[in-house]
Amino acid sequence: MQPDENETSAETTNEISPTGTPSETSGAPGGRPGLTLVATPIGNLGDLAPRALAVLRAADAVLCEDTRVTAPLLARHGVSVSLLPLHEHNEDAATPRLLARMAAGEHLALVSDAGTPLMSDPGYRLVRAAIAAGHAVSAVPGANAAVMALTLSGLPPHPYLFHGFLPPREAARAAELGRLRAAERAGLSATLIFYEAPHRLAETLAAMARHLGPRPAAVARELTKRFEEVRRGTLEALAAHYAANPARGEIVLVVGPPAAEAEAGAAEAGLDERLRAALAAGESLRDAAALVAAATGLPRKQVYARALALRQEG
Repeated sequence: MQPDENETSAETTNEISPTGTPSETSGAPGGRPGLTLVATPIGNLGDLAPRALAVLRAADAVLCEDTRVTAPLLARHGVSVSLLPLHEHNEDAATPRLLARMAAGEHLALVSDAGTPLMSDPGYRLVRAAIAAGHAVSAVPGANAAVMALTLSGLPPHPYLFHGFLPPREAARAAELGRLRAAERAGLSATLIFYEAPHRLAETLAAMARHLGPRPAAVARELTKRFEEVRRGTLEALAAHYAANPARGEIVLVVGPPAAEAEAGAAEAGLDERLRAALAAGESLRDAAALVAAATGLPRKQVYARALALRQEG
């Protein structure tokens, strides 16, 4: 997501300067060999932390998704440093060379176009390789669109599951939503967070309404920018709104967990359906309960009691 203005550092320690006054220093100095992940603004260019600037200035090179995006940000803050592209298409090929530079004593900084590196952005494979090679890996925290949208959504903040982008094609998207729904039926109860492109927003919301069922959601767009907006409602209502009013800008979708009562009702309905099918196929009460318990993971006694109740209901 994209850039703006002000955040603090992660782990800092108070040290006494030569003059006797406390000074803040980061836990991982910029000049130390290794890799530092640096969060950049998601909209407001002023949201670049002082420690982030210090690390970027001290780096031997800054790895970025797109030099055309990162160069203006650094120029605005007077940072002059070598920029090296690192994106999904070259990360595997570039990683050995970057590890060699760290081994030679260089300190590299990694940024994404906007926000916190690795969150739906490249860099994971490099970080994993750097850790495996024994290089120091640290981070300077800052803006993150997913967390900001979650805090503004009005939906339960924990637990939450960050998914990133859903597949753009309808069939693959439906399959992924089906997997999430299956996880919920198996016990997952979390607020879900997605990124989405504006031209797909309405159809994605409609697909969520179909596959996840009725539930509250929020659409956060243009966070920290001039036209920041957070619209809240049901998935169905939000889908209708954005079908009639196409969205623009960077978008985060936050979807609330299913209501406990709805989940209980759906689980019971599914259990009844499975039991009736097993009994209709000629299974005994005990065998039907055993089969359904094995398929659902529910306690056999609970399933048997429900099967008994169904038989008594006729």
